[in-house]
Amino acid sequence: MIPGLVWGATEAECELPLPCDEVQPGGVQADRAISIDAPPSVVYGWLCQLRVAPYSYDLLDNFGRRSPRHRDPVLTELEVGQRFMFAFTLVSFMLCRHITLVSGKVCVTYAVRPEGGGTRLTVRLRCGAPWLIARVLAFGDRLMMRKQLLTLKELAEVEAHAADVTR
Repeated sequence: MIPGLVWGATEAECELPLPCDEVQPGGVQADRAISIDAPPSVVYGWLCQLRVAPYSYDLLDNFGRRSPRHRDPVLTELEVGQRFMFAFTLVSFMLCRHITLVSGKVCVTYAVRPEGGGTRLTVRLRCGAPWLIARVLAFGDRLMMRKQLLTLKELAEVEAHAADVTR
């Protein structure tokens, strides 16, 4: 594993094939992953929220507006071609399994899978830009993606635990 290109992902996760590998073969690959104490359906629902906000550093990538803290179930109604995070287009998805987005020579897959009583969220970014540019983009993405994944984890866990309390 190349330093700077991996955050939280295991070696095995970095080797698993994901839909972005077919959409953007070759180029620089960057993998990120996080375990979330919430069911896959809740985590997937929060991924669908990326249609309206990036859930990273809002001051930098959401024009200073706070990303919504309550999930809108309507956003789970996906269709190929929809916009995500202002700059990405949805190119493929499988309900409660993955969403794959493209922006120029960048393709990213967010994959959800059960892990114990919760979820493992793995994200792969593939960049077909020239090597040096792709490495710089991947490094910057690591900072933004880390924040995004930690925010989505927090929101999904709060929702899942609130549902447990009301049962």
